[in-house]
Amino acid sequence: MKLSIVIPVYNEAATLEDLVNRVAGVDAAGLDKEIVLVDDCSEDGTRDVLKRIEAQHPEWKFAFHDVNQGKGAALRTGFQVATGDLVIIQDADLEYDPDEYPQLLRPILHGHADVVYGSRFLGGGAHRVVYYWHYVGNQFLTTLSNMMTNINLTDMEVCYKVFKKEVLDSIEIKENRFGFEVEITAKVARGPWIIYEVPISYYGRSYAEGKKITWKDGFRAIWCIFKYRFSS
Repeated sequence: MKLSIVIPVYNEAATLEDLVNRVAGVDAAGLDKEIVLVDDCSEDGTRDVLKRIEAQHPEWKFAFHDVNQGKGAALRTGFQVATGDLVIIQDADLEYDPDEYPQLLRPILHGHADVVYGSRFLGGGAHRVVYYWHYVGNQFLTTLSNMMTNINLTDMEVCYKVFKKEVLDSIEIKENRFGFEVEITAKVARGPWIIYEVPISYYGRSYAEGKKITWKDGFRAIWCIFKYRFSS
């Protein structure tokens, strides 16, 4: 069995090499690993870093967008080229710890789940103290999403999501930016798949350190929650 690790990248020159080295060295519950990196037209030298990594690791998969489109678009590209039996999303900014792959994979490997979400709010791991209003916004969006989907997630906006590849193959992703999180949640909830959550650590960063999501993405998420409640 193989795990595809899909890493969307935009302006992460400062953390990218550290992140991919950690991903390459992690034990993914004994699974073979396929690393897929998608650059969304970075402008800070990230593409040069990726080209260097590509020369060192020709066995990995790389894709390069000529125009910046957003995280959802980068993930859509990554999902299309991934060939693993399971797929996990990994951000390139070191907010999430690849050493936690085994606990994220466990519900699927034990036959309990088709999809697994990490949760920064279930406890059980280190959690950097950052923005209060981000926390409030996340809880609001997760609650509103749950009301529309009739599931009881605690962290809809989390990066760490694991899917059986067959789940992703049956879903058309339309959102280009952070609306992806809402869209994929709504479409998974609508399907026949079993969803689990597991607690994860969170090493959040500040805007000065490169955090990208803004209040505008929050308003788009609200729109998407209602949009994907009633449409596919």
